[in-house]
Amino acid sequence: MRDWAKARRERTHHLIELGGLVQKAGLVDLTDDDRATMLGAFLDIAAQLQGKNDTASTDLKTRWRRAGLHVFDADRDHD
Repeated sequence: MRDWAKARRERTHHLIELGGLVQKAGLVDLTDDDRATMLGAFLDIAAQLQGKNDTASTDLKTRWRRAGLHVFDADRDHD
């Protein structure tokens, strides 16, 4: 397989996984699949991580990571 094809396949796989996270978080249902709303939410998250609020970006990432790990653990225990 050519290098560009392998890189493209890896990128596609990565994007599919990210889409799965959006679904897993319930954002598709909670926004009625409104992609503009989801994009706006992601832009807000990006602004928060860039320090455009009162909460430190490292604190936000730590809080979000803990919540995500909790869900992954719960899913693993459920399976």
